[in-house]
Amino acid sequence: MRPIPSAAAVAATIASALLLCAGSAQAEITTFTNQASYLAAVGNTGVDNYNDLIQQMYFDQIPRQAGDYAYSVSAGPKAPAIWAGTSDYVDFWLTSQNRTDTTTFALQDGVAGAGGNFFGSDTYSHPTAAASLLLTATDSTGATVSFTLENPDVHSFVGFVSSANLVSLTVTAGQQPGVWSSIDNFHVSVAAVPEPGTYAMLLAGLGMLGWTARRRGKGA
Repeated sequence: MRPIPSAAAVAATIASALLLCAGSAQAEITTFTNQASYLAAVGNTGVDNYNDLIQQMYFDQIPRQAGDYAYSVSAGPKAPAIWAGTSDYVDFWLTSQNRTDTTTFALQDGVAGAGGNFFGSDTYSHPTAAASLLLTATDSTGATVSFTLENPDVHSFVGFVSSANLVSLTVTAGQQPGVWSSIDNFHVSVAAVPEPGTYAMLLAGLGMLGWTARRRGKGA
């Protein structure tokens, strides 16, 4: 026989659910610099590793797929093109054609999180030291969060998760001489699904509130 949740536990669950609803109305974007922590905060995730590309320029807005999730990537404003970089012709990544340009990832509806490995590359598209990269995430409510990734390398991970829909993510190296902003293993994620037990406790709590209201009505 399963234990009946205590009134305190039920009340806590209902309070959490109400806070979740309030959080949806006032969306927040959380930044993660650890891949495991990011994955723990989201639901199903698709990853695009760009290894289907060849070393050349790709112009305008490029449609891409990360698992089940479509998105597009573009760069500008100086050079509206993306370069597929590589140092071994096996592992490919994306970089802007002009080193000062911003690379923009536009996400489809229903996406809650996005991220990947961000680093610098040189004029030969080989990984190179960068002082920093500036990443900015925007969600469907207009909320925006910027994060400065300092001294990145090919293993540096940054991910953003919104309580609303995430609509875009941008990255730029700014005015650093000889450094192009680059990205590999782009993650696109949906929101995490609450555990079934959470729903069960919430329903039990609503039922208990209804029962209490009926008792009070009869007492009156």
